[in-house]
Amino acid sequence: MSMKTNITEQEIHQKYYNEIFSLMEQEPFAQFLGMKLIHMGEGTATAELDIKDHMLNAHGTVHGAIIFSLADYVFAAASNSYGKTSVGLSTNVNFMAPGNVGMRLIAKAVEEKRNNRTGWYKIRVESDGELLATMDALVYRKNHYFVPVE
Repeated sequence: MSMKTNITEQEIHQKYYNEIFSLMEQEPFAQFLGMKLIHMGEGTATAELDIKDHMLNAHGTVHGAIIFSLADYVFAAASNSYGKTSVGLSTNVNFMAPGNVGMRLIAKAVEEKRNNRTGWYKIRVESDGELLATMDALVYRKNHYFVPVE
């Protein structure tokens, strides 16, 4: 639904929170990997993932694609938390420490700034308080709302 509205994005987030959270929680790729969305606020999101054997690389540590996927998942949830269709434009990931099988990774996304067309996010991926990776991410915000804004 594409339209101008007098309702604020914060009001949309609050009014349609359950629908927005459910859509993000049921994201197919996140489900496939076993990611769990545990929090979503206005421009924020937190998710976790328990590392299994099939998520390791040839060196026996967590594959970078797994860490990236978890960071990207909270980026998507945070940037879409206002019910406005938002799609990634660019990301920059820094890997700082290896992860291992049995770890629970926690990713947190925080909105740094947004305007009508773009939004900037900082994402941290940690396990037991140790920082494994960071992501800086930029999103494009479409005119389309995926919730029934009046």
